[in-house]
Amino acid sequence: MSSADPTQWMWAEACAMIERAEQMHRQFFRPGFAVPTANWEPPVDLFESDRELIVVVALPGVCSEDVRISLDPGMLVVAGVRRLSAVASGTAIRRLEIPHGRFERSIPLPAGRWQLGRSLIENGCLALSLVKSS
Repeated sequence: MSSADPTQWMWAEACAMIERAEQMHRQFFRPGFAVPTANWEPPVDLFESDRELIVVVALPGVCSEDVRISLDPGMLVVAGVRRLSAVASGTAIRRLEIPHGRFERSIPLPAGRWQLGRSLIENGCLALSLVKSS
């Protein structure tokens, strides 16, 4: 077979696809794990002033009703789901690089007591204001 033989790259691609399928199978069908786990973690930026901590979470394509925020002592948890876009309906998926499915991000907070202030989703990012309480 020559290097221009398409069966070589087709075989390599088929083997890679089988490996990805096996990884997904192991991820979703682990015995004893009935609770769905997060598929991905969104990136986060933190900005702190004397009285406030601003948390920016990148959540492109996530609706506000699909986000859950919980604030525990020392930890902020942002969780939810990014659904597959409606534009994909009735199409064949050729590539999926943007993460979708369940996400969860646990963010350790600086020392102190924090209260959730304002929050908004804008330009694909969730912006949270945590205010220091005395």
